[in-house]
Amino acid sequence: MPSEEYLRQVTVGEVAVHNGTIRLEPYNPAWPAQFAIQAERIQKALGEKALMVEHVGSTAVPGLWAKPILDILLLVDDPSREADYLPALEQAGYPLRVREPDWFQHRMCKGGDPVVNLHIFGWGCPEANRMLAFRDWLRAHPEDRGRYARVKQELAARRWTYVQEYADAKSQVVSEILERAGARVESKPALAVPPIPGSTPLKTPGSEG
Repeated sequence: MPSEEYLRQVTVGEVAVHNGTIRLEPYNPAWPAQFAIQAERIQKALGEKALMVEHVGSTAVPGLWAKPILDILLLVDDPSREADYLPALEQAGYPLRVREPDWFQHRMCKGGDPVVNLHIFGWGCPEANRMLAFRDWLRAHPEDRGRYARVKQELAARRWTYVQEYADAKSQVVSEILERAGARVESKPALAVPPIPGSTPLKTPGSEG
C-alpha cells in the first residue's frame, strides 16, 4: 500500500481523503462515446504531440463494473518535458494532479464532466503496454473479467482512507491476470497499479528509441 508520505510527495495540491467505501456502477454503454469526446479534445489541444490516446481502465471493458471515472492513456514523446504538453492540457481543462518522476515519468491530469483520469507516459513505456494488454485481455476473456469483477466488488465494500489504497489492493489479481496475458509486471514505489488497458497508436513517432 502507498504511504501517506508518498501520496503527498507525488500529489499536486492537497491529497483527497476518502474515508469510505468505493462506488462501483454496472457497465455504461455511454462510456465509449464519452471517451471519444475527451479523446478529440485532447488531440485538438496537443496535435501531433499526442502520439496515442486510448480508453483504458474498467470503463473500457464492456460488462465490467467500474467507478464512473474514465481512465485515458496519453503517450507523448517525453513526459518529463512538461512544457511540451502540460500548458495545452491545462488550458483544455486537464490540470496536473500527480507527478511520479521515478515511476516511468508518470503524470496524471484530472478532467471533469465526466470525471477523467488522464495518465501520461512516454512512447514505448512498458507500463502503458501493460495497461493496454490488461484491457484487451479482459475484453477477450470472460473468466478473468468475472474474477476481476468479483475482487473489485469485494474490495469496494471495504472502507478506505484514500481511493488509491483501493486501487493498490487490486495489485495481486491484476498481476496474476497480466502474467496469463504474457505481460511482464514491474512494481512501482506506491501509486497503484494503473487503471486497465487498450491499444493502437494514432500516429507513429519519428523514433521509438
